Amino acid sequence: MKTLLILIVLIYLDKRGHCIETHDQLLSITPNTQEQVDVLKNVSTQYETALWQPVSSQYIKEETVVHLFVPANSSETVKNLLQKHAITHEVLLANANELIEMQTRNDSTDPRSSSTFYERYHSLEDIYYWINRTTQDNPGTVKAILLGSSYEKRPIYALKISLNNRPNKKAMWIDCGIHAREWISPAFCLWFVQYSLSFYRINHDITQILDNMDVYVLPVFNPDGYRYTWTNNRMWRKNRSYSKDSWCIGVDLNRNFDANWCTEGASSDPCTEIYCGAFPESEPESQAVANFLRSHKDTIQLYLTIHSYSQMLLFPYSYTYDQAENHNDLLEMAQEAAQQIRRHYRNTYKYGAGAQTIYLAPGGSDDWAYNLGIKYSFTFELQDQGRYGFLLPPSHISKACNEALLAVKIIALKVIEKTQAPSPDTRQTFSFV
Repeated sequence: MKTLLILIVLIYLDKRGHCIETHDQLLSITPNTQEQVDVLKNVSTQYETALWQPVSSQYIKEETVVHLFVPANSSETVKNLLQKHAITHEVLLANANELIEMQTRNDSTDPRSSSTFYERYHSLEDIYYWINRTTQDNPGTVKAILLGSSYEKRPIYALKISLNNRPNKKAMWIDCGIHAREWISPAFCLWFVQYSLSFYRINHDITQILDNMDVYVLPVFNPDGYRYTWTNNRMWRKNRSYSKDSWCIGVDLNRNFDANWCTEGASSDPCTEIYCGAFPESEPESQAVANFLRSHKDTIQLYLTIHSYSQMLLFPYSYTYDQAENHNDLLEMAQEAAQQIRRHYRNTYKYGAGAQTIYLAPGGSDDWAYNLGIKYSFTFELQDQGRYGFLLPPSHISKACNEALLAVKIIALKVIEKTQAPSPDTRQTFSFV
């Protein structure tokens, strides 16, 4: 799909009358006083900006780094306000438009025509084409399952990868793209499917996983929002549903599940990024996924949801500071995955229960899946830690996906070890590469 991008570049005159080009930028700001916190909260809610980190102004506090995306037409106003209140800032991205252009440059929609297909980002139309192509090329092992439709009536497809017909086979679930702007997430789902199909019977770990588990992969949880990031607003997070009580659009699908729904850490205001929706599963996207998981809760033993950015491996609970029943098992798995990523890729991932590690976030799919009975439930926050944020360049896709793949393999093998009588070879030492 050829996408028309409207790049905003404003021209200002400095005090000497020289022209200054202003682009969309990403700023890193650390408020040092409560007054500066209040100013920053006002800037992030009252002006045309996009708060990247934290996700909501309610989480802004003293001595905590804030990443703020500032469009060109707000740049002068925002920077003047910061200067007026002595709030220092660092420009992380001086020209975000350039990165967006690089991300959407795509010379092939056919995965078989280019060796770099999986090292680029793809539009929703390309991903639908990829789903069709993957099922056609692997008729005996890959099946597309229509889970339902989005608010704007786009199909929500999951792929089922099944490499053998062992009786009473268990399964794992991976979903990507619940938040529209997190493009590295759908890229990982495509990467994982391709890796699984290419390295089955070649890589020991993926062989053991696929011999013992079927895998359900949902490449784009939020198709309407994802498409909107390609056509209208690269920074969009929510889905695209309309609220009858507000002119604001969209629900945060990861606040829309029935897990302490709409308590502290979510919002009932439709204009916020963490709007919880009218009621649990009010959105067709979250309802479609919840219905599928409910109907397969006896076979799915591992739930993985892929996000970005900040490099974290999180597990329940996010809606309460209480520990999950099998907290120590979950901690052990996340710790092992983080240690192996550091060993193999020299990259650091934080790990722990969601609420303890970042902040309270009720209504999340991972907590809901855990309460449903899927006792191994994880949220991965992929690269990076803020240098590029949601605009991670295509050149970083390979490493980001390989890190996540390593974590998936480690955790999946541990789940098999703890819950199943695995096939004989699984009892061998795991290679984790």
